Amino acid sequence: MEFFKGLKKTLVGLLAGVTLFATTAAGLGNLTTVSAASLPANSDSSLNLDAKAAIAVDATTGQVMYSKNAQEALPVASMSKLLTTYLVLKAIHSGKLSWNDKITPDEASQKVSQNTTLSNVPLKADHSYTVKSLYEAMLIYSANGATMALAYKVGGSHQNFINMMRKQAKEFGINDASIYTANGLTNGEVGSAAYPGATKDDENKFSAQDMAIIAQKILTDYPEVLQTTSITKKEFNNGTDKTMMENWNWMLKGLAKAYTALPVDGLKTGTSDTAGACFVATVHKDGHRIITVILGAPHSSDTDLSRFEQTQKLMSYVYNGFTYKTIKAQSDYKQTLPVHNGKDLTTKVVTAKETHLWVKNTDTDAKVTASVSGKKSLYEKGGLQAPLKKDQTVGTYNLKLKGQELYFLDGANALKVPAQTKVAVDKANIFVIGWRALTGLFK
Repeated sequence: MEFFKGLKKTLVGLLAGVTLFATTAAGLGNLTTVSAASLPANSDSSLNLDAKAAIAVDATTGQVMYSKNAQEALPVASMSKLLTTYLVLKAIHSGKLSWNDKITPDEASQKVSQNTTLSNVPLKADHSYTVKSLYEAMLIYSANGATMALAYKVGGSHQNFINMMRKQAKEFGINDASIYTANGLTNGEVGSAAYPGATKDDENKFSAQDMAIIAQKILTDYPEVLQTTSITKKEFNNGTDKTMMENWNWMLKGLAKAYTALPVDGLKTGTSDTAGACFVATVHKDGHRIITVILGAPHSSDTDLSRFEQTQKLMSYVYNGFTYKTIKAQSDYKQTLPVHNGKDLTTKVVTAKETHLWVKNTDTDAKVTASVSGKKSLYEKGGLQAPLKKDQTVGTYNLKLKGQELYFLDGANALKVPAQTKVAVDKANIFVIGWRALTGLFK
């Protein structure tokens, strides 16, 4: 017994002083992350979109199927209201706001709402409106005064709400945007609600990539937004009379640019002299939802259909030019990760969920290639610390297509999928650990 106690102390000492064989064999390369990638200036010039910038992405994975000048910040006008929408829904879900709460418009919001040269529902200074009614006016009719009234309620002041918008954008990874108003008007057009220190001509600017990120976040976190963005027509009660609100998204079913093959159900238009005609759109077809963004399409008149025609062209390009390849859950691609102090020195890892990649029709035979990176917080001396449970998430699969460059909204050049263990790995006993350490001295 004394002999074994002494042996145990010796082995523990060896463990403290040497690097395990598992560490040297596996190396630290498994901890590498996917590098960021810039989007192509024009990923397919044959499409020839009549717009300053555009992008098409998968709403779930963020895979970019098309980009044109997608990383340049440009004026987006009322599409800014999507970020305001996100913050309103965030306040609803956190309990800070409820749909039936009443809002009496502040002076600046009420004054802007009376401007008939802008898209508006007229608000009365002595009347209260429900959050729900103002929210619907914002998304259906792009009502500028109603948007400001919501922003004031959520932020406590117009300036504070703009600060909230800026903070939220940065949390989304958006660092190139300029934000001055909640509704997309210029700083001078919102009167006393103007952001201090900015000029009257300052206006909101986002890139097409930025707008796609905001749209994806809304659809992921608050998918109920589509229940409102898909409404074609609704009355707004302003206190003494009613205003008929017709949706500016003319690709909705029954409106001027509806297209049966593309059942568009959102999201938001934007128009101004500097922005041109803009549109963030989304459609769910063949089991997959995509998001498209058009910035700076022609706008010769209020009846100009250019932004919708360019959106239809872009959506058709994606659905007709790509096929989606399903990545099944539990796919292992023969990838392993090192294990520290385990009965086994490596463990097979598999994809934790089903996902998909869009493959160009010219590359339908493109094979998926895979690498896996371990979760750093689970590592000890170059390996995953044993014991490990079956189906435990231990890292990330990075999937690519051989022969086709991939791009994603987050800057990655591979599809990231959680990686989990295929089987449980028990911790090795002290004698096995000690023997490995001892033999490692002679390697």
